[in-house]
Amino acid sequence: MTLPKLSYFDFPGGRGEDARLAYFIANVPFTDDRIPGATWPERKCEFAFGCLPALEVPGKGTITQSNAILTYIGRTNGLHPSDPFAAARHEALMGAVEDFRAKLDPTMFAPDDVKKSARAPIAETYAPRWAAAVAPEIKGPFVEGDTLNVVDLKLAVFVRGFLAGRIDYIPGSIFEAQPALVRLCEAVAAHPRVAAWYAKG
Repeated sequence: MTLPKLSYFDFPGGRGEDARLAYFIANVPFTDDRIPGATWPERKCEFAFGCLPALEVPGKGTITQSNAILTYIGRTNGLHPSDPFAAARHEALMGAVEDFRAKLDPTMFAPDDVKKSARAPIAETYAPRWAAAVAPEIKGPFVEGDTLNVVDLKLAVFVRGFLAGRIDYIPGSIFEAQPALVRLCEAVAAHPRVAAWYAKG
């Protein structure tokens, strides 16, 4: 039996980690195609739009774009709301994560002084406003209350880097004013299947 194949870079973050987690939580076997950065230039032509992640679904074809992939996995495995309004609310939050990434991405490989200058308004204004808009959407501990969905995985994978202080020139305390968002990340990390995913290395 052919398995779905999820292709993404070989690190535990970014736009592909939440999809890996979603399949693992749903107990769905999949091919975890991890692409080392050094081999990306030669493999880039394999993927539509020349970007990752990509999900090859047996008998159907390939999906690109992280939110489309995550929504598909959620809908087919009970990790995304069936109610159209609730689903749209979740998808709006997933889009908000990509909006934030669009602010950060141009700074990722900038020289240190340029990065520091570019990230100052993100830390001072954009990030706090973003978190203040997201937090009221969290019913607690997850977006939909006690039920974990793919939107929670996306938020947690994105926000945890900030909380751990891994984003240069943006303090790890940036989201402390929005404890609901911090608690969501903690609840995702404490989920037994998420813990098991990281325990296996």
